[in-house]
Amino acid sequence: MSRADILQQICERRSRRIAVEGPTLGVEVPARRRVELVAFAQPPAVICEIKRRSPSRGAIRADADPVAAALAYRAAGVRSVSVLTEHDHFGGSLADLMAVKQAAPDLAVLRKDFLQTVEDVQVAYRAGADAVLLIAALLDTEGLARLCAAAAQLGMAALVEVHSRDELARAARLKPPLVGINSRDLRTFSIDRLVPLQLRAGIDWPCSVIFESGILGYEDACFAAAHGFSGVLVGEAAMRDPQLAPQLVAGLRAGRAREGRNAAAEGATSTAPTAANGPPAGDFWQRIAVHRRRPQPCPSATAGNGRADGNRPARPLVKICGITNREDAEAAVRAGADILGFVYAPSPRRAPDDLPARLADLDVLKVAVVVCAADAAGTAGDRVGLPGEVAAQLAGGHIDALQFHGDESPAQCAGLATVPAGGPRAYYKALRLQNGEDAALIERYRSPRVLIDAFDPVARGGTGKRIAPGLVTAAAARLPLWLAGGIGVDNVAEIIREWRPELIDASSRLESEPGRKDHARLRAFFRQIDKETQDAGYP
Repeated sequence: MSRADILQQICERRSRRIAVEGPTLGVEVPARRRVELVAFAQPPAVICEIKRRSPSRGAIRADADPVAAALAYRAAGVRSVSVLTEHDHFGGSLADLMAVKQAAPDLAVLRKDFLQTVEDVQVAYRAGADAVLLIAALLDTEGLARLCAAAAQLGMAALVEVHSRDELARAARLKPPLVGINSRDLRTFSIDRLVPLQLRAGIDWPCSVIFESGILGYEDACFAAAHGFSGVLVGEAAMRDPQLAPQLVAGLRAGRAREGRNAAAEGATSTAPTAANGPPAGDFWQRIAVHRRRPQPCPSATAGNGRADGNRPARPLVKICGITNREDAEAAVRAGADILGFVYAPSPRRAPDDLPARLADLDVLKVAVVVCAADAAGTAGDRVGLPGEVAAQLAGGHIDALQFHGDESPAQCAGLATVPAGGPRAYYKALRLQNGEDAALIERYRSPRVLIDAFDPVARGGTGKRIAPGLVTAAAARLPLWLAGGIGVDNVAEIIREWRPELIDASSRLESEPGRKDHARLRAFFRQIDKETQDAGYP
């Protein structure tokens, strides 16, 4: 089967096994539960998983002893564990769950499997599980309600997992007290760490929300907590390093501290967005997640698409980079820019030190483009640190995110984006691609998105060069595409048609001279974008 059929394949195989082996899948499960129930996902809600393999990674620890893994987690401070009981794709069994619960009865244990019947829930209870995973993708609203009710009747927690708006809509009818948002699409097993943020905005009832998949360490746990998540569920990374737990707990605490600071700034108790109040104005990734590909307000003077509802069709996000003055910033915003880029590196497009602060009245995301690590030849300078003017603008809340456009390592990006007394700030990496090996670097960075740009041996951005099509394809296979390099009025429609990018970054080909935008080109650029997305639909 193709990757697009993974969830279906797992469920079909499981159904065949149940038909032969019964609901316990051949494992002798007690007729009555033998252990006390333990509250699941209590703070700090770091839930570490026990699994031997997965469809996406193959063997993780094929010979793993589930009891040894559980005890290692407990020694590291973990109080809730998830045990995979699906055998054919994850190497698990109900026997693993029972062994873990017998050896560590004080741990709260989640049965993680592809459960579809009330009997599945009852078997989990008898085996000693304190909670069950209920995957909304497998259940209609009535089925989800039945299984939630069965778990509640037994005193178990139900972690209701969603990955799409349709699944969240089903869950919303039940308003479960514990929701998991999976960044992994179980049909393809690909990960998008903005999906949980997007769906988190649609939860408008009191509940604990767990960020599932794509959590590898401190930075990711901090990211989740800063965006309103109560905890994290960690699989492969925890199995490979059981001592990761203290880092995850520290990350959750740091993220909550940042969330609290944001909430205080907003005059609210939490920055976790809801369908009613939207994302906080300064939260870069939340705004990207919530607003990407939605219909956008249509600037009446420039859109020219004749839509009676006043909206332009959903389209790629657009960043206009190289802004050096108010006139160009206002023109870009009027035309429809989602993000403005301010260059703080040697460039004819270098922005004045305080320009973002002077543009605080413009309702648009603002990104500082920096080069903080030089290449081996030193052609980009030898700075290893944020420029002072950028740090000041960031601390003052005038910059929403950092774009690292040098040779910064993943660790450097994370470190440089942490502001004293302000905690971690939003950032993403820009990579200049020369070959397929460069494209593979995308997966090393922990920012939810990586911008790809054309390589130039001297200049970093603003070259007008386009990336080779094969490299764009390689990059798009790894993350939703953020594309820069040689994009202008004459080719933006073709680029949208060919690549369906999530974000387009344009600069030099919209200029009248370096550092000055051509306002007529800006308007024509957005007209081309709107026409292409209206004619063809997007994404």
